[in-house]
Amino acid sequence: GPEKVFPTILTMADPCSFASPDCCRTRHLYLRCRADFGAQALRGTAAFTARAEREALRCLVLDSRDVQVFKVTVNGQDAKFVFGEKHSYKGTPLEITFPFELRRGQEAVIEISFESSPKSSALQWFTPEQTSGKKHPFLFSQCQVEGRIGGEIPHSWVTFQISVPKELVALMSANRDGEMPDPEDSSRKIYHFSQNVPIPCYLIALVVGALESRKIGPRTLVWAEKELVDKSAYEFAEAEDMLKTAEDLVGPYVWGQYDLLVLPPSFPYGGMENPCLTFVTPTLLAGDRSLSSVIAHEISHSWTGNLVTNKTWEHFWLNEGHTVYLERRIGGRLFGEQFRHFHALGGWRELQNTINTYGDKNPITNLVPDLSDVDPDVAYSSVPYEKGFALLFYLEQLLGGQDIFIGFLKAYVQQFAYKSIVTEDWKKFLYSYFKDKVDILDKVDWNSWFHAPGMPPAKESDLCSFSSGDLKEMSSHQLVEFLALLLLEPPLPVSHVKRMQEVYDFNAIHNSEIRFRWLRLCIKSRWEEAIPLALKMATDQGRMKFTRPLFRDLYNFDKCRDLAVKTFLEHRASMHPVTSMLVGKDLKQDQ
Repeated sequence: GPEKVFPTILTMADPCSFASPDCCRTRHLYLRCRADFGAQALRGTAAFTARAEREALRCLVLDSRDVQVFKVTVNGQDAKFVFGEKHSYKGTPLEITFPFELRRGQEAVIEISFESSPKSSALQWFTPEQTSGKKHPFLFSQCQVEGRIGGEIPHSWVTFQISVPKELVALMSANRDGEMPDPEDSSRKIYHFSQNVPIPCYLIALVVGALESRKIGPRTLVWAEKELVDKSAYEFAEAEDMLKTAEDLVGPYVWGQYDLLVLPPSFPYGGMENPCLTFVTPTLLAGDRSLSSVIAHEISHSWTGNLVTNKTWEHFWLNEGHTVYLERRIGGRLFGEQFRHFHALGGWRELQNTINTYGDKNPITNLVPDLSDVDPDVAYSSVPYEKGFALLFYLEQLLGGQDIFIGFLKAYVQQFAYKSIVTEDWKKFLYSYFKDKVDILDKVDWNSWFHAPGMPPAKESDLCSFSSGDLKEMSSHQLVEFLALLLLEPPLPVSHVKRMQEVYDFNAIHNSEIRFRWLRLCIKSRWEEAIPLALKMATDQGRMKFTRPLFRDLYNFDKCRDLAVKTFLEHRASMHPVTSMLVGKDLKQDQ
């Protein structure tokens, strides 16, 4: 999408990007655009203030993907520009030649006139039929990781202005600054936004749709189509408690508003931590608030990820490992320490499943992987989340417990706020903070933690302490773990899963995490009656965590392989491009 034409400031080469490292630093981005649902295009201008970081700067290379550029100016003067050769996942380099030299420290305003393509992977356009209301079209953006501004992780102030059909609402990852009729078209409205906290550009997010809101806290609105908005307001009512707990742990929430947006079912992730406006999947709407840990995760990103950011995607664990750690600390404060440990055990199992899928010698399972010639979308897994959490939990135990370690995390956020860092920066600060415990830190096998594939170099604690009580007395989280443990065992006989259905009626449960594991258990046991239910769940929503494993299991069941492929092909057009590409590979439709 057009968001991908901004400069880089990396201090090292990023294997996921063409952009020029060390050339310049962005200070302010002003994005003006118009959403054209008929053409499925965003068109407008992106202007940014850039400061030269080297002498005699004459050109700049930016990342782009599936975007037309009509004109580039530097301080109002026309600049020459040329696209390079398109790459399968890095996109297309855009080289801009300045009409004059910039000295080190000199600033210039670069303005790019653009139009996105309907194929732009950062944007997903829905027809009315693909929405809950069935009356109006819908647009949302997703820039991490596939739709990202490749390699570009600076922090910039951002001002937005977008024109949309007047019956629709526009929201962005920023605070709302009002709306007005479009003076050029009476059928449209212009929405204004500003983000006064500097953000990394992959967090620029946009949504346009027939949205309504409900207030659920002093700084929180829930946004959704009207068919889901009241259900969503109930589901996420704990958001303010989670925000206050996070502030108590790691310091003030600096972003002002904290809103939640419930997206259509094809959104491929559980959530996305866009500042001021967290995007979430409707699969979280369990009806009993039992999946709210995803909200705690996205809230935690307000400190780890959005304030302190990984410099390249090879250091993604700095974003996600710390965020999982903080998410579970919030859960422990609100629901008790056993809750935190229980989720940590579930995360360990999730990591085991991922390692089993990729293979324990696969370098993609390194905590800090080498992404040279690797599409970061293909490398995306639970490893940076759960291996990263495991390292931090291990260090917590090693260095003196929760209270001592949260002091480090709070100081880490203060030290690196508004900066992009790499693992070595984190490690140096860890040693500096715990300078009286260097002898303990020196005993950590850092090389294995960071650069060895497979499970972490730490022993798994006892996972066999669950009592055999009635399932009805278990919490939903315990049910998820119970089914996850069964999935690690050899397939159950069909008679067993039939009996489980008779006694516990798993088919009637709407919690997506339970339903997903239950249907996987049924398909692995070759229970044919579960096939239509599994296909329905794989296509009713597009969260990759659910859709990919369900399609893989169905493909591996001989009796429904052809039906799985046929169903995928029938639904492919309505899937998010990343989901479509990866499921296509899973089902051997795309090589």
